[in-house]
Amino acid sequence: MELEESRLSTTALARKLNIPAQQLFATLRDYGWIERAGESWLLTPKGEYEGGNYQQSRRYGRYIVWPEGLVHHPLLAAIESNQRINAASMRRYYPRLHARQINRALAEIGLQRHSIIGWELTDRGRALGGLQEESDNSGAFYVTWPHEIIDNPVIHRELTRQSDQSQPVVHATDMEPDLFATSAIDRPCVGIDGHMLGSELEVKVCNWLYLAQLAHAFQRALPTEELVLADFYVPEGNVYIDCWDADIPAQALAGKLHRRELYRTLKLRHIEINAADAERLDEVLGRGLLAFGIRC
Repeated sequence: MELEESRLSTTALARKLNIPAQQLFATLRDYGWIERAGESWLLTPKGEYEGGNYQQSRRYGRYIVWPEGLVHHPLLAAIESNQRINAASMRRYYPRLHARQINRALAEIGLQRHSIIGWELTDRGRALGGLQEESDNSGAFYVTWPHEIIDNPVIHRELTRQSDQSQPVVHATDMEPDLFATSAIDRPCVGIDGHMLGSELEVKVCNWLYLAQLAHAFQRALPTEELVLADFYVPEGNVYIDCWDADIPAQALAGKLHRRELYRTLKLRHIEINAADAERLDEVLGRGLLAFGIRC
């Protein structure tokens, strides 16, 4: 009687192939073997043809498993595991983040630092395999990383907190859930710096300011006798920032309109961030602050 072939989770298959798990998930998505549906990965007809199936776990629910023989599949065997990546290429795994956001996140946890000549590697970053590189065109410094850096739990957690993707930290077990599923860390209105915020838009603005290394206050009073609070205040440049979400209750809207009038009357520096600006804060906030002499 022929024995049934062993089946592996996607993460276990990645270990067999000696490549980062996130790289394999992204590759299978690119090949059209799996696709994202809400918080889960689903098999496509191509994936089923290649032997993919589902397995049920009491702890993790339903997840995809593959025949162990796929380690010899020419498409998977050809995946390069020793190439180096930089912040721009890491966007493949965090497509909602820009390269600048990823660079700032790596700097925030001490792996690199920003200087007048670019991104400089730190000793801590070097210990994780980072290499200092220099652009042939501009001479600017940047850092490259071994591909397995994307599976580092700390880096994965920090980039997840800044991305609209919900991804859990990788666990060391064959029964691992698929990556990009809902994270156990759910802090929808807490900024990286610990600020308790009122909306997702405020979280994005707060995180952007923090990672840009700009000191900022939340709910800061305007210099008026009546107590009027701006959403954010950047003391460097004396700039007030207000967030205009898509749906603002009538009372809150009246308060924002009143603040707008005070800014004009008192000639206070201010920037308004609309809901549509959430995905282009580098452009809107960066240019807005630069207009007031603040480089970030």
